[in-house]
Amino acid sequence: MKDSNFLKEHNAKSMWHPMSHPADSLANPPAIITSAQGVKVTDVDGHEVVDGVGGLWNVNLGFSCEPVKKAIAAQLDVLPYYSTFRGTTNDQVIQLSEELREFFEPDGLSRAFYTSGGSDSVESALRLARQYHKVRGEEGRVKYLSLKKGYHGTHTGGASVNGNANFRTMYEPLLAGCFHVPAPYTYRNPFNETDPEKLAQLCLQALEAEIQFQGANTIAAFIMEPILGAGGVIVPHKSFMPGVREICTRHGILLIADEVITAFGRTGSWSGSRHWGVKPDLMATAKAITNGYFPFGAVMISDELVDTFEKDTSGKAFIGHGYTYSGHPVGAAAALACLAETKRQNVPENAAARGTQLFDGLNALKDKYELVGDVRGGHGLMTALELVGDRATKAPAAPAIGGQLQKVAYENGAMVRVSGPNIILSPPLVISEDETNTILSALDAGFAAVS
Repeated sequence: MKDSNFLKEHNAKSMWHPMSHPADSLANPPAIITSAQGVKVTDVDGHEVVDGVGGLWNVNLGFSCEPVKKAIAAQLDVLPYYSTFRGTTNDQVIQLSEELREFFEPDGLSRAFYTSGGSDSVESALRLARQYHKVRGEEGRVKYLSLKKGYHGTHTGGASVNGNANFRTMYEPLLAGCFHVPAPYTYRNPFNETDPEKLAQLCLQALEAEIQFQGANTIAAFIMEPILGAGGVIVPHKSFMPGVREICTRHGILLIADEVITAFGRTGSWSGSRHWGVKPDLMATAKAITNGYFPFGAVMISDELVDTFEKDTSGKAFIGHGYTYSGHPVGAAAALACLAETKRQNVPENAAARGTQLFDGLNALKDKYELVGDVRGGHGLMTALELVGDRATKAPAAPAIGGQLQKVAYENGAMVRVSGPNIILSPPLVISEDETNTILSALDAGFAAVS
């Protein structure tokens, strides 16, 4: 590795960083992470902090999961790559498919279509949804519905169903036929409704109204996150996703669960859909499927779609879609080891306990600092603080405050993530009670410094 002086001198000079302005990365060089152990990361200066971000929602088992590392290394020695396009496959992906079939059986999902990551999984689910209706002879079902504030990756299809202008405006025009309904976001919504159950019903009514306006026979699918992640950890009332499921079923619309974040234990349940007692038609997964150690994803497919595709005799069910790295043998080996370790450690249990600890701690910070307008979470290790300049008006805090708070928290032992007015926390699911307290104390120091 080049020495620290070289790294600092060239930081951000020859690359553009995702989700940032190129000039900002040059003016404010990113932290250079050079090593990691357990749930902690260390920068180029040797400063070690608890990773309150979990990589990017994906390092559920921490940075020292030896079974996954060993599986990757061993597979590289045996078969580092081969295609799974028509005519060839590999032993690892066959085994993984059977494991995923068993794991997602309670969700009613029995087939896997492999991808390179979350955005690929969303794109694949959107495509398969349209194709399903075409196979059934309903060619007019081509539109997509989704939630405002929802996040579904950065491909053109995913950006089109995204509900945040930051990921849309500069790339428009996007995919035609994508329409959005209000999210069950109690802190800010067009109904000025703060009761979660009442708001859920209002959002369901808005969905029903949009379906009536568009015409149910023109809609292919509704896509949603069981708990909205990047949009600010927006937790719906328990009645919301079941209500969406009922409406979609009644109108013949497929329900796509975007579980790139929520699958594999983050909500305190094995999947976000299972958390709310819902069986989706398609589920997009990635991130924690390999603990972030290898780019990999899978779309899980329900029995109804399986029957429609596999019993087709017209040829319309030919899947003209896939990726060079679909079913990559190294990724499959990593996923097999990761799934086994995820189950062995029963990570939803710790995610639920530590999630409650973190949520309660953040609410204590809200009581202490006027800068905190809202705290969201309470379902596993997905939490967010929304910063405001004025609680009465809910005016967002000055943009610079989040960055200042993040800097001080980092200096005091925790990596946290700033997204607009939100501080988002998604630590590894194996985090300890003491490490969770470190995040809270670091945030306390950050708020004290900027308040």
